[in-house]
Amino acid sequence: MPLKVGTRLGGYEIIGHLGAGGMGEVYRARDTKLNRDVAIKVLPELFAADAERLARFEREAQALAALNHPNIAQIYGVLDGPAALVMECVDGEDLAQRLARGPMELQDAIPIARQIAEALEAAHERGFVHRDLKPANVKLSKEGIVKVLDFGLAKSAESSAVVTQAPGGDVMNSPTFTSPHRYARGTEAGMIVGTAAYMAPEQARGRPVDKRADIWAFGVVLFEMLAGHRLFDGEDASDVLAAVLRQDVDLTALPGETPSRLRRLVARCLERDPKQRLRDIGDARFELAALQNGTQDHEGVADSALPGARQQPASRWTHLLPWTLAGVAGVALAATLLAWAPWRTQPASAPVHLLSALDAGGLTATVQTGSLLAALSPDGSTLTFAGRDPRGSAPSQLYVRRLDQLIATPLAGTEEASTPFFSPDGQWIGFFADGRLKKVPTAGGTVLTLCDALNVRGAAWTDGDEIVFAPALGAGGLVRVDAAGGTPRAFTTLPPGVITHRWPFALPGGAGILYTEHSDVTAFDNANLVVLPPGGAPKVVVHGGSSGKFVAGGTSGGGYLVYASQGRLVAVRFDLARLETIGTPVPVVEGAAIDSTSGAGHFSISTRGTLLYVPGVAESEEDAIDWMTADGSVSALRAARADWQNPNFSSDGTMLAMDINDGRQRDIYAYEWGSNRLTQLTFDASDEWAPVWSPDGVRLVFASDRGAKGVGNLYVRRADGTGRIERLTDSRANQRPGSFDPTGRFLVFEQARADGRSSVLVLPIDPATGRPSGQPVLFADSTESGTVTPSFSPDGRWIAMKGATGVDVRPFPAAGGEWRVTAVDKSSSRGGLFPRWSPDGRHLFLLTGSVIFTAPYTVSGAEFRAGPPTPWSPTGYHLLGLRDVPYAIHPDGKRIAIRARHPEAQRPTPNVVFVFNFRDELTRMLKR
Repeated sequence: MPLKVGTRLGGYEIIGHLGAGGMGEVYRARDTKLNRDVAIKVLPELFAADAERLARFEREAQALAALNHPNIAQIYGVLDGPAALVMECVDGEDLAQRLARGPMELQDAIPIARQIAEALEAAHERGFVHRDLKPANVKLSKEGIVKVLDFGLAKSAESSAVVTQAPGGDVMNSPTFTSPHRYARGTEAGMIVGTAAYMAPEQARGRPVDKRADIWAFGVVLFEMLAGHRLFDGEDASDVLAAVLRQDVDLTALPGETPSRLRRLVARCLERDPKQRLRDIGDARFELAALQNGTQDHEGVADSALPGARQQPASRWTHLLPWTLAGVAGVALAATLLAWAPWRTQPASAPVHLLSALDAGGLTATVQTGSLLAALSPDGSTLTFAGRDPRGSAPSQLYVRRLDQLIATPLAGTEEASTPFFSPDGQWIGFFADGRLKKVPTAGGTVLTLCDALNVRGAAWTDGDEIVFAPALGAGGLVRVDAAGGTPRAFTTLPPGVITHRWPFALPGGAGILYTEHSDVTAFDNANLVVLPPGGAPKVVVHGGSSGKFVAGGTSGGGYLVYASQGRLVAVRFDLARLETIGTPVPVVEGAAIDSTSGAGHFSISTRGTLLYVPGVAESEEDAIDWMTADGSVSALRAARADWQNPNFSSDGTMLAMDINDGRQRDIYAYEWGSNRLTQLTFDASDEWAPVWSPDGVRLVFASDRGAKGVGNLYVRRADGTGRIERLTDSRANQRPGSFDPTGRFLVFEQARADGRSSVLVLPIDPATGRPSGQPVLFADSTESGTVTPSFSPDGRWIAMKGATGVDVRPFPAAGGEWRVTAVDKSSSRGGLFPRWSPDGRHLFLLTGSVIFTAPYTVSGAEFRAGPPTPWSPTGYHLLGLRDVPYAIHPDGKRIAIRARHPEAQRPTPNVVFVFNFRDELTRMLKR
């Protein structure tokens, strides 16, 4: 029965009727508590009459609420009596209404199609398939923002009805259902869900579907937008389904001016065989972005058919001008001055986009996983970045360059620095290196060490001359320290369910610290942006984003928050006095690099409104596994690419255990490299990492946070995958295993302390059962922050671990006695990373930032004697962070498994884009 205006449903008052369809009646309602309009969809009786189906739908609606994306209409909640969905109310016409007026111009169709693709991409990455994409489910707001509706609604629909048709008899808007039979991880086998004209062939046949069904529907919608008529039509649903299954796709019906690149995209989406269809909607988004920007197609022909398309520089531009700022610095600075000059009375200037390669003078920019690449000074005049000269063996270091100069100047004493940031006056640069927070004058000079800290989760220098930073790689809140140095003090406290705070930004005028709050370190787009004002309580200001920054502009005391989300930069107006956002967030930069391991957005904004960002997607961490030998030779161990870490060989050398991150979680795998067989050993929703073999090769011990999210304890399971996973330790502190002694009776592991350092403990083990035979015993307290990776020697007499300036070696089990293998670079603790013993008991392996070293040693009675470390191989390796071990020594002692740095194929230097007058662009895009 239709609801009348004025009807109250909980805290909502019906104020109008929006429409109807096979999925229920839709009403506009007023949220009387939050004083906003919402859309309420009253579900059909087939949902409301079945308690089990309704409960299942509610659970899925809760999961869909996590799809926080600018192009997806949000689900706010589920109501009882009548059963209804509360959804975001999007004003404007839907795409079906727009197409009723005829075909769309290319300059209108491409941006809309691109936003639809972005919405689908976000859903697919979260494991959702729409299955009912059609023009009626795409709303077009007055501001040009696309909102895709009804995500996942068909996924929960189950009915024995064969066909339902919307009022008015329009088969183009009629959802279709048949008998429900559950099919694992897909739709239900034998169940047709969707709208006839937009169904994929496999969907129309009632077969299981995946994200490729959405790609087909996207192609049909895109065709309709361009051609102005439906691709598949008929008198009733059966005629339309028959056309979907058999009718030829006639691309000649597309307008003659359709670019060839766009024709190819439509054709790939409309392959009837799912195996031949476009594999990922992200590829469609990429093609549409290139078309919108007017870049070259795959045949080298510029697709410049879109009026006003901005032409990107051809790739040869970068080769001819390695640092393009050199020739146009004066023009760029003039544009910047004009943008902020107080005497300007002209209208806002158009933004100036400038693509530049960070390789001036032959330098190669370097960025560690989870760290930031570069930073702009507050006045926008100076750039700092980490780089190295590939022609020599010197490590990377910080460089500074004024934008009106040709040469980048190295800053002595900043070797292996990462994540640089400026002081508010631009006179100092803070950075992380060697597990410590340091600072150096921007003009060069003495490097000062401020305190211990790990190096990859962000810092902010406040107007009060304090530095707020994230002190550790994993869980924890922010701390603060005086800019002159001292002991860090706690700054934020983690609320229940939150794992980590990171990427702080100091708001101007001491208004507070903006930071990112994560509850799931595998899904950074679901993070919150939080502001902590002086003396106040933390306040969530943005849901669904990371790495927030503020730029002043607009009305007095106001400005804009810019943050990373879904592979792009998003902005929203922000009231600095009230610490509240104003209006709706708007995407402002597409294709900005965001680090998948940390949520770091690779961008920087000066106080005067100049934006610097890294375009495209952050460098993939997926890599093959290489064999490397002492002579520098490299060959393939496993050619398949994956985001793998912490490799560990079994004692017979036939198996390689490791953890692999699939983008959602880390799991333990065993790889039989001789037969190229990879076996997954853990499957639940928790993270598992750092596997260690028992000496007999029967079991693997690893760290897992299955007991408490974000807190790793030790677990064990049989390496053949049989039996249960059993818990070995129970602690509130993060732990990770190191290695077994040769008898299998002792397991050395490390445990994080509250001060950010580590303790090394030994757990007695019963070799027959693999279970503990006693309680953990403290072996040593490390003076180092972060991972120390303790390791038993082959004879079980010694334990090596990362030390302050090298590798510390201590006898086991006797107390007393300590020896140190001096670091290769005495000013850097990087010479002591990830110590490992050679199988022959004659050498100790240790790593620097890019080179593998070995140190010979001998034992005389109770005395350990080590010689100076020397390079083991002339070939370097890729170090991805300071927490995960990047290599394993094969038991034959002649080769190691590692990510080799191939001399013939160095990873490309990242490019950056400068956007001058960016603040004016924000004003234009976020105007009232």
